Amino acid sequence: MDRIYCGVAPLPAELWSRWNLDPVLLGALALLAALVWRTISGRLAVAVLFLAFVSPLCALSSALFSARVVHHVLLVAVAAPLLVRAAGPRGAGLPASAFAVSTATLWAWHWPGAYDLALSHVGVYWLMQLSLLGSAVWFWRVVLAPERSGVEALTLIVAAFAQMGMLGAILFFAPQPLYEAHLLAPFAWGLAPLDDQRLGGLLMWVPAGLPYAAVAAFVARRGWTALRRAPA
Repeated sequence: MDRIYCGVAPLPAELWSRWNLDPVLLGALALLAALVWRTISGRLAVAVLFLAFVSPLCALSSALFSARVVHHVLLVAVAAPLLVRAAGPRGAGLPASAFAVSTATLWAWHWPGAYDLALSHVGVYWLMQLSLLGSAVWFWRVVLAPERSGVEALTLIVAAFAQMGMLGAILFFAPQPLYEAHLLAPFAWGLAPLDDQRLGGLLMWVPAGLPYAAVAAFVARRGWTALRRAPA
C-alpha cells in the first residue's frame, strides 16, 4: 500500500488547514493556466481544477464519498467542457466511441475494488483522475464540435447525464456501504458510511445535472444563433 494523495481523512476542525500544496501539481496548474488563460473558459477551468485538487475539497474527498462525487463531477462535467471551450472544440472521432469510453471510465472507477485502490495508491489515484478528465475532454470535444448538429449534441448530453444518474441511483439504493476507504471517516462528520454513500449517489442522480443542463443551454443557444444567421 502506498499513501493517500490528498492525505489522511481530516477531522472537521482541521479541514480548512488542509490545502494541497504539492509543487508538482501547482506547477502543472500554472503551465495549464499559461496555455488557456487568454479565454474566460480557460480561466474558469483552471479555477475548477484548483478547487478540486488544491483546496480542502481534496482532503475532504479522502473522508467522504459524497465529497469525492463532487470532485468527480467537477472534473467530468465542469472542468472538461470548459477546457474544450478554451482550446476550441473540433471533431474527435465517432460520438458513440467517445460516449462509450467516457461512460466506461466513470463506471469502472466506481467499482469498489478500483476505487479503494485509487484512494490508497498515488499512482493509481492519478490514473483515475487523468483518465476521468481525459475521457471527458474527448467526449465534450465531440459534443461541442462546430459540425455537430444541435439535436445530436443534445442527445449525447442527455445520455451522458442519464448514465451518471443511473450510477448514482445504484449507489443510492445499495443496501450496504461499498467502499472500504469510507467505512470509518464519515462518522467524524456525523454520517454513517451508508448515508454518506447515499448522499453521493443522490448528488450524481440529481444536482450533477446542473452542469449538463448549462452545456445543453449553450448548445441550444448556439444552434438558435446559427439558424438566425443562416440565409433565408
